[in-house]
Amino acid sequence: MPRRPYVVASAAMSVDGYLDDGDVTRLLLSNDADFDRVDDVRASCDAILVGAETIRRDDPRLLVRSSVRQQARVAAGRPANPSKVTLTGSGDLDPDAAFFTAGEAGRIVYAAGSTAGPLTDRLGDLAVVVDLGERLDLSALLADLWVRGIRRLLVEGGSRIHTEFLTAGLVDELHLVVAPFFVGDPDGTRFVGAGTFPHGPDQRMRLAEVRQVGDVVLARYLLTGADHFWLREAIELSRLCARTESAYAVGAVIVDAEGRELARGYSRETDPNDHAEEVALSRVPPGDPRLATATLYSSLEPCTSRASRPRPCAELTLAAGIRRVVIAWREPALFVDCHGVEQLREAGAEVVEIPELAPLVREINAHLFTTDR
Repeated sequence: MPRRPYVVASAAMSVDGYLDDGDVTRLLLSNDADFDRVDDVRASCDAILVGAETIRRDDPRLLVRSSVRQQARVAAGRPANPSKVTLTGSGDLDPDAAFFTAGEAGRIVYAAGSTAGPLTDRLGDLAVVVDLGERLDLSALLADLWVRGIRRLLVEGGSRIHTEFLTAGLVDELHLVVAPFFVGDPDGTRFVGAGTFPHGPDQRMRLAEVRQVGDVVLARYLLTGADHFWLREAIELSRLCARTESAYAVGAVIVDAEGRELARGYSRETDPNDHAEEVALSRVPPGDPRLATATLYSSLEPCTSRASRPRPCAELTLAAGIRRVVIAWREPALFVDCHGVEQLREAGAEVVEIPELAPLVREINAHLFTTDR
């Protein structure tokens, strides 16, 4: 499966689920405090995506507003603003729109095959135009963004874009702000349209946070895809391990409650005796308050016994304050008898197992199970 960015979808809606009413003037759903929150989310992302209809209707600038946040991005070696991304089937985009003219930011337009050429001629050097084929395949779009270095993507709408990303199961995290009023306009725009969504009554999203922001309420959901995304990242990390016949190749990623990566590591990364979880934990300051609500993603069950160092990884994880762990594969009894899942759960930690990803981990470690051992 091609690698893709972590996708955060963000929207503000009325109590009855409207993004806008039928009036030509844009409906104000949020407030200054929430605009500042969204600005912080924008600053954490590598790119912001909106649909072409949103560009035509709202003419958004899609910039980080805070100069302090812009400076922090530059200090971290990143552009002051995230890249801007859109997709269009019709090619109907105005080169004078703020998307193309406001701020210093990279701009990428994904276009249907028949419109890509004319759009390239019309936009010139204002944007990179990518021919995505007539179907405008979102998985292909995300795979291309990954190749371009985009690791965290913010999807800001509109309704059709949200519907397509959500029904395709391509959203990892959803930020939904609810304004304290009704719209009830039959000509208004709903948050999403009709479709077959993976997160129905039988597969609920995980509510990560509920927060009052002025007079609106933020509900932040982690979709099942979020755990799959980060666990796949851990598995891909394990491919970097120096090969040995006496230890597993393991990758680990620590992610905070906001869905932002804190640290990562892999076995034998800096020393022949390194364990992946140990390396990742060493890169977060001891006592960091974010660890209490963070998740550790490890391709293999954290160990409970090791000869090379005094403390096994399950113990280190608990000592760091982490109380949620997601793994792909329980450690086979090849070198030691591991009880990491049991130890973590007995200590009150939540352990999530995603066994459908276990074959990937076994394939990476297949050399340990040859018949001539």
